Amino acid sequence: MRSTVNHLIQLQELTLIRDEQRSIRGAGADLGELNKSIDAMAGSLDPAVKVVRDRLYKKDHIVMAPMNAGSCSVCGMKLAISVVQAVKLCRSLVTCPSCARILYDPSGAKWVAERPKRSSGEHKVGVARFSAPELMVPELAGATPEAAIAELAGTLQAGKFVDDAAKLVQDAMARETTLPTGVGNGLAFPHVRGVEGGGLSLAFGVSRKGIKWGGADEKPVHFVFFSTIPTAVSMFYLRLLAGLAESYGKEPNRKAALEAKDAVSLWKALVKATRFTVK
Repeated sequence: MRSTVNHLIQLQELTLIRDEQRSIRGAGADLGELNKSIDAMAGSLDPAVKVVRDRLYKKDHIVMAPMNAGSCSVCGMKLAISVVQAVKLCRSLVTCPSCARILYDPSGAKWVAERPKRSSGEHKVGVARFSAPELMVPELAGATPEAAIAELAGTLQAGKFVDDAAKLVQDAMARETTLPTGVGNGLAFPHVRGVEGGGLSLAFGVSRKGIKWGGADEKPVHFVFFSTIPTAVSMFYLRLLAGLAESYGKEPNRKAALEAKDAVSLWKALVKATRFTVK
């Protein structure tokens, strides 16, 4: 059964990658190869499992829910001890009693160490809800996607947003091998989904030299937005992705980011650029 659960997780990730592409490129984007891969993976499921998956998929593209601290990470339902044990044993599909999604025990470390440190008296809006000046890198030193991601992951760990930067890099690069996250206009959106225990976090770095990334075009990437995404907010991430792509599709916003000399200046440029596109 564990191989079936892994198959379902991979199928969900491919589906969400397709959703990401549609959010940036529009509903009319040519996603033929992705669609073929998704159809092939769905078609190879055991018929009984496919029935369950298809029924859930009609309601929401988040079919699989990682278990976190004895709860469903998507709906927050506290699970009975017997359910937790059944999920860990993985001898059969186990669904959440509340949201009916298929539960699984995520592999690897729990990455989010603690909530971001933020002032209690100030109401956060827009991009400030999940990023901060300390997550800005005005000059990325790395010349490769992996090096750039490592810098940004290290920034997240230093800010105590996550506790295992190396694991984040590993999983982000695995995501890049499926489909590079370069989207054109010098932008790339590497990310890791399934980082449970806290909120969505965003680190932003600028490379003036440019990084060969792959993706929508062959032009170098200058602006790297690295996100850690709890499964429950995967749909919100699509809106964030679209908003950032819209903002930095505009030359003045890209110019302002390139001209930022320090983290505070880059943060101010990001907040200004996204004030109407990230809600």
